[in-house]
Amino acid sequence: MTMLPSTLVLETGEVFEGYSPDWQASTVFGEIVFNTGMVGYVECLSDPSYTGQILTFTYPIIGNYGVPEAADWESHKLHARGIIVSELAEFHARPHAAQSLLEACKEQGVAMMVGVDTRALTKVLRDRGCVAGAIVTTDPLPKAFPNINAQHLVSEVSIKAPIESGNGDVTIIAVDCGMKENIWRHLQKLPIKIKRVPHNYDYTNEPYDGVFLSNGPGDPMMCVETIAILRKAMQKNKPIFGICLGSQLMGLAIGAKTYKMRFGHRSQNQPCLQEGTERCFLTSQNHGFAIDEQTLPEGWRVTFRNLNDATVQGIEHESLPYSSVQFHPEAAPGPTDTHWLFDKFYQLVKDRSK
Repeated sequence: MTMLPSTLVLETGEVFEGYSPDWQASTVFGEIVFNTGMVGYVECLSDPSYTGQILTFTYPIIGNYGVPEAADWESHKLHARGIIVSELAEFHARPHAAQSLLEACKEQGVAMMVGVDTRALTKVLRDRGCVAGAIVTTDPLPKAFPNINAQHLVSEVSIKAPIESGNGDVTIIAVDCGMKENIWRHLQKLPIKIKRVPHNYDYTNEPYDGVFLSNGPGDPMMCVETIAILRKAMQKNKPIFGICLGSQLMGLAIGAKTYKMRFGHRSQNQPCLQEGTERCFLTSQNHGFAIDEQTLPEGWRVTFRNLNDATVQGIEHESLPYSSVQFHPEAAPGPTDTHWLFDKFYQLVKDRSK
């Protein structure tokens, strides 16, 4: 495939040169973020939490094991608006692969830019923060950039109608704010009935034994309806467990505040200390917002803390069955150290449903 010169322009003024496929004609805007993982590019690109973003991979060679069938992705499509790599592997070597990364991006309409000094770009993002940017091929360089975080991205990726699965003794409401498929797979392994509902679905008057809050993209403050419904659910004292965006939504529902991080956490090796212990877990993370610890109300405590920057990685109520984690215990990609959190949630729901 023919590659043509292209330009990456950041809102802060920095410019990087590279190449893009000849089928990529229009300018693509997005928030420029970086992921430090060595593997897992398919899971990252198909993670709904990357909606609205252009993803930079810091690992120099991407695409060497191709792309599997969509059934193995984290959703039915690639959600990132674009990807930036230093070197794109021309050939892939894996029997499980159905197509190359370049073919998948063309099929899915995901912009691509190669030959970029991604280490230099990452240094800029660490200094400036994750900023808006654009991949430009034939158009003039833009002077204005849309604010991705002002958009209600969860409404774009949440399911539109409820889905039911399982036949266990307890019923879980799973609020889909852009749920990764590996979270759904983990929930389906539990002996429970699951009703997966849209982000703005009011489930509070229905029979259920617990609530699960999924990951998702964008600023949690945009999820006004989801937060209001969650507040109603928390009046019932039934177990609630949240992951990633779900943790931020729980924080907002209890009156805490969230803030946008400088460059967020997007990798598969984030060390998290379980508070009150000397146990450290390696975790997979993908988030640009966090809970402000100083705003947690009385009765709430931090359960996990990031050892790199001391940010909040989990909260729980001291007596009520409410908890959440900022990292991804379902991994995909990443370590499986914290899979046990799903079993802990199930056991809590089961015990309190008796």
